Formats: sequence, structure tokens, C-alpha cells
Amino acid sequence: MSLPLYQRLAGTDEVRAFTFGTVRLVWVGPFLLLEGAEGAVPVRSATIIVRDVEFVASLVVASGGELLDGPMPGPNGRRLIARHSDGNVLEYIEDIHQSG
Repeated sequence: MSLPLYQRLAGTDEVRAFTFGTVRLVWVGPFLLLEGAEGAVPVRSATIIVRDVEFVASLVVASGGELLDGPMPGPNGRRLIARHSDGNVLEYIEDIHQSG
């Protein structure tokens, strides 16, 4: 991972590193970077940080999408992987570090 690039892009030196299963994750500002063996990192277009993952799940389903994984607890907040009606697969993570 090229952390200095993402730190400069995000304008922060703060890095939160953790593992989830066999995947190593690093959170730098708005970026969530994933690293793992081939096949260990699920295919998705992006990871989006949200305030309420349940609200996102209800919108995805109401718009014709499907929930692929979750909502469920994750190491940094509840998470969800969803396929939107246009076919895009996105991960949503509820940021427990956001202030109200």
C-alpha cells in the first residue's frame, strides 16, 4: 500500500489499520484500502462511509438492488455489501468515529 500518497490526498497523517478475516485494511481519511491474497478481497466498485447502514440497506432494496452481505458488525462499525439495480457492487460502512 502506498500510504504516503493517500495521506497526502486525504490531508492527514492519521492511519487506522486493522484486519477483517484474512484481509488487511487501512483507513486513511476518506479512503479504505484493502490488501489480501488473490480472492480474499471481495470484488466491489467502492467502499463508502455512511452514518446509517440500515437506512442505506432500505434504500438499496427499495430501488431494486439486493443485499449481498450484511448488514452485520465489522471491526470499525456495521457494514453492508450491496448490488445496486445498475449492477454496481458497493460496500457501505457505518463510521462509529463520526460525531453526531
